[in-house]
Amino acid sequence: MRIGRVAAPCGPVWVRDGTHGPVPITDPFAAFAVGTEPGDIGETVEGTVIAPVDPVVIIGIAQNGPDHASPVQAWLKSPRTVVGSGVTVTLRRDAGAQVAEGEIAVVIGRPTAGLTAQNAQEYVLGVTAVNDLSSPERAEVDPRNFESKSGEGYTPLGPWIDTDAGIDDVTLEVEIDGRRVAATGSAQLPMSIRECLAYVAAWSPLGPGDVIMTGAPHSQAVVAPGQTVTVDVAGIRLVTPFV
Repeated sequence: MRIGRVAAPCGPVWVRDGTHGPVPITDPFAAFAVGTEPGDIGETVEGTVIAPVDPVVIIGIAQNGPDHASPVQAWLKSPRTVVGSGVTVTLRRDAGAQVAEGEIAVVIGRPTAGLTAQNAQEYVLGVTAVNDLSSPERAEVDPRNFESKSGEGYTPLGPWIDTDAGIDDVTLEVEIDGRRVAATGSAQLPMSIRECLAYVAAWSPLGPGDVIMTGAPHSQAVVAPGQTVTVDVAGIRLVTPFV
């Protein structure tokens, strides 16, 4: 099932991606907690599909790409940088080159106490696409990734969470202005998604709706104003125009 959210006058509404449009559903996290899928609660609705979750915590996995000498580590990114698919993002002009990093994002479904690499899938609601926008030149003086990963709208996320994709073999592609620049996936990550989740959970508790960005295996590209980047994760297409 592909689930997400639609903006409504009363606030975000949970929906699934139906044949004829978004269909309202019950709270997917409440359903996940009791081992069921959310149920339909109405007909299709109109509205803008927004970022699929409002995470309390966003964790990035660093050095999880080929040829890194440093060990894989985690870092925090502000949830206030999250925007939905189709939202135009203004690239910073004060931080050097700007890089789009297409990544597989994991959405946590329940509190992670007891999570291990072996049972990690039991804690995952699903996967979605994320564009971890970065200013890599700042990393030379910013080892904690605060400056290099900050910026309004610098975490495009969504638009859907795929609850059936699993976490072991997830495809990842990146396009710029319709031209494919990367075709990779979770199999190219030196540390698997399972191991990433277990590593993070061993150090910090996570809960429903929190997001882990699992790294960019050959899926980075320099971007400029006027370009549009599409990140495709398991067929979920996240589109971000830049100015």
